[in-house]
Amino acid sequence: MSARDTFLAEAGKRILICDGAFGTQIQQRRLGEADFAGDLGLARDQGGNNDILALTRPDVIADVTRAYLEAGADMVSTNTFSANTISQADYGAEALVGDINRAAAGIARRLADAFAAADGRPRFVAGAIGPTNKTLSLSPRVEDPGYREITFDHLSDVYREQAAALVEGGADFILIETIFDTLNAKAAIHAVRRLERELGREVPMMLSLTLTDLSGRNLSGHTVEAFWHAVRHARPLTVGLNCSFGADQLRPHVQLLSRIADTLVLAYPNAGLPNELGDYDEMPDATAAKLRDWAAQGHVNVLGGCCGSTPAHIAAIAAAVAGLPPRVVPQVERATRLAGLEPFTMAA
Repeated sequence: MSARDTFLAEAGKRILICDGAFGTQIQQRRLGEADFAGDLGLARDQGGNNDILALTRPDVIADVTRAYLEAGADMVSTNTFSANTISQADYGAEALVGDINRAAAGIARRLADAFAAADGRPRFVAGAIGPTNKTLSLSPRVEDPGYREITFDHLSDVYREQAAALVEGGADFILIETIFDTLNAKAAIHAVRRLERELGREVPMMLSLTLTDLSGRNLSGHTVEAFWHAVRHARPLTVGLNCSFGADQLRPHVQLLSRIADTLVLAYPNAGLPNELGDYDEMPDATAAKLRDWAAQGHVNVLGGCCGSTPAHIAAIAAAVAGLPPRVVPQVERATRLAGLEPFTMAA
């Protein structure tokens, strides 16, 4: 079976578990600039360039990935949130984008396969693609609303390069995550569709929106329902929400998406809200209890954690939802559904 078919089959049996935050775990290791830079000979300071650790400290990335698999994750993501030429330009590491993504995907693939071989349970690898630090929908110049730093075609090229390297390295799916700009997400979808044509096969996509305020809009102004109308044509394997807030604040938006999305719902909130120092204090049992309630209400198919989450959070979530039935994907009535900032359904 294809990776999509296998994932759907497993998701029909139980609520699946994905991993948690990488940044939190990397920060705890107190790495120095030399750890990031390695012997690559890059001119700029690499401190904080977490993605490049796939090349310079692959043992760190492997340790984090292994910890999430040991915690019960069915799917692990690659540590490649900013492994694109736009974001890596800040570090002068644009030329290494392909190497970073292939290496990161390879680390996740080898570990996922090893765990699957040990117990016979399939494990999956999601190639993580972040939104970059540019936006197609908004101008960075207050005095020039029409100005854009990048074009749609350029961003599509950037994403295609990253997606191709992730697939080459062994990723099953492309996870387009932390979507703050719906048009950026459309460029990523366009890129993956181009890659599919080049490869002559499907590359399944997962889409995950991030909200910027409690009213339920992303930075480009789209509501959850409007976002779904705008991206449903991609036929994603999963659609969901990540980052944004903790489980309490995300709950109504997950409920809404659960009702309208005719595909699997993936949700991985932060471990609560950050404190005044920017740290996350919510304990694993507290996060797990909230996500168990989502599961018990039939709202989700895949659960995990974002900022502040740890292997302990993932283990607690896995234990909390064990035995609960997965969400049943609804049969949505066919209609012409469009989206501006608000959703629009055309009357029959």
